[in-house]
Amino acid sequence: MGTMWDMVKPALLMVSVQIVFSACNVFYKLAIFDGMSTIVITAYRLAFASITTIPFALIFERKRPKMTWRLFFLLLLSGLFNGLLYQNLFFGALVMASATLVSAIYNLIPSITFVLAVSFSLEKLNWRAPSGIAKVTGTILGLAGALLLTFYKGVEFEIWPFQINLLDPTNNELGPITEATSELLGVLCVVISCFCFSIWLIIQAKISEIYPCPQSSIALMSVIGTIQCFILGFIVERDLNQWKFGWDIRLLTVAFSGILGSGIMYLVMAWVIQAKGPLYTAAFNPLMLLFVTVVASMILDEKLNLGSILGGVLIVCGLYTVLWGKGKETQKKIIHETFETAGDTEATTPLLSP
Repeated sequence: MGTMWDMVKPALLMVSVQIVFSACNVFYKLAIFDGMSTIVITAYRLAFASITTIPFALIFERKRPKMTWRLFFLLLLSGLFNGLLYQNLFFGALVMASATLVSAIYNLIPSITFVLAVSFSLEKLNWRAPSGIAKVTGTILGLAGALLLTFYKGVEFEIWPFQINLLDPTNNELGPITEATSELLGVLCVVISCFCFSIWLIIQAKISEIYPCPQSSIALMSVIGTIQCFILGFIVERDLNQWKFGWDIRLLTVAFSGILGSGIMYLVMAWVIQAKGPLYTAAFNPLMLLFVTVVASMILDEKLNLGSILGGVLIVCGLYTVLWGKGKETQKKIIHETFETAGDTEATTPLLSP
């Protein structure tokens, strides 16, 4: 029983993570169409995340390396790219495009990370190896899926016998911008936000080399991101009413996304990564697209069409192709290091006379 539970527990935890992230996307959409500013959402979300993650860091990571100027600079960049830029661009995309479209393009992050890693010489592009071919093919599939999602609609499908729309149709922050132009701008915002998240992943890898304390790192990033967002927020959003909320969808959104989305779920993901590895964790990302598609078509009156289905399938296939290639490289690296270690041990072991 214990062995079976140990096998099932990581999968159940990752499904829970994707459910929470899907709920966050729906709440963001509702809060934004309630008139809440995106910079305010980001600032309060990071504030709630800081309150949640700091106690865990203080309890479970009492011994931490000393703060250095290099580490502080990397943490500033971490807060900038993950907190300020990524989240504000992501929320901006939800204003202009459907939650389903934004969630689908979010799956491009592994492919974009691969492109950036090759561009900055952090990873080699091996055309001759199956793993290298898989990563390039997956990246192309993901790009093709994003283009298909953006420029092709096709036949619409009605999957529910009833229509519920919790969004206020009279609330239009885009003014005279047409729906097609709005969606293009939304796609642009979410793609740039994916680039910001990929840059953050690279920065986070650098931080982990000199500061191997993931919970403290996430807590510090949340605090720094909160400060950055509040500084920019009070410059951009001077309406004090935007910074106030009662017992409404706005408070629910920032509390739920901050405490669960950026707090508890990040810690859960850290545990699963430690137990199963990063590829296992990333393999569950497409579930968010599935959950958001179902919920958005049910309560946000978002239309499901042939283009979104085909584009989503291409993006998910591209994601798994990139993950397969990366998994093969990781497996090969582990085997190589094992043989090297065995060779070094054999070379240093004195020979015994018969």
